[in-house]
Amino acid sequence: MEAIYQSVFKPSELDFSQIPHITEQEINRRVELAACYRLAAMYGWDDHIYTHISAAIPDASDTYLINPFGLLFSEVAPNNLAKVNLKGDIIYGEAINKTGFMIHGAVHRHRPDAQCVMHLHNNSAIAVSVLQTGLLPISQHALRFYKDLAYCNYAGLAVDPEFESEMIASLSDKQAMLLRNHGSLVCGQTIQQAFYLMDTLNKACEIQLLVGDAPRAEPSPAVCELTFSQLLEDSHLEGQIEWPAYLRKLIHHQRNII
Repeated sequence: MEAIYQSVFKPSELDFSQIPHITEQEINRRVELAACYRLAAMYGWDDHIYTHISAAIPDASDTYLINPFGLLFSEVAPNNLAKVNLKGDIIYGEAINKTGFMIHGAVHRHRPDAQCVMHLHNNSAIAVSVLQTGLLPISQHALRFYKDLAYCNYAGLAVDPEFESEMIASLSDKQAMLLRNHGSLVCGQTIQQAFYLMDTLNKACEIQLLVGDAPRAEPSPAVCELTFSQLLEDSHLEGQIEWPAYLRKLIHHQRNII
């Protein structure tokens, strides 16, 4: 565990003595995921006690971590994250939201490459999801998702097993998805990448909404293809360089609100 996290969390939040059979990899994953929740809260991405960010535990591939139902994102700590298996059984921690398990459990079961799954109800993403055009390739941020964005039609609350099949089929191998009339979802190979992708997707949606119905200068399909391939050249590094800066910003923010 890196020393910088000791500036993010209180010592009591880094006490794992009550969690049975915990490994160093699980500790690291808990610390990174809790930091991701705090960052999301800082950015205003939370929807009260709803929506979730989950992360698989590297040395226990059939389990993942997720926020207990009832906590604000700002209240999530490394040692209060719930540990759940792919059947939805709680191995450690408090109860989780049923719809949270339906969405996150489904992705973790069907997409082992998705080590971190982030689902939000951000206004900008919901607004763009409502548009028949979806996300337009009108900004460099949007071009990151030129061929890496799926759409899933709204079918009510995510509690129906049929929705799970439709969602997974819609997601396919994409790293991002707009759930129509609902929100956004990203799949990261790391927690850092998931946060970076969500940040980029949110900005792309916000930019499109700022443009509105005004006449647009759109890049040609060839330029869109080129930019997308350029942005994917180092996709395995997405979020890795930015993460320490994100954390420094979080530490500064927390000090200012005390």
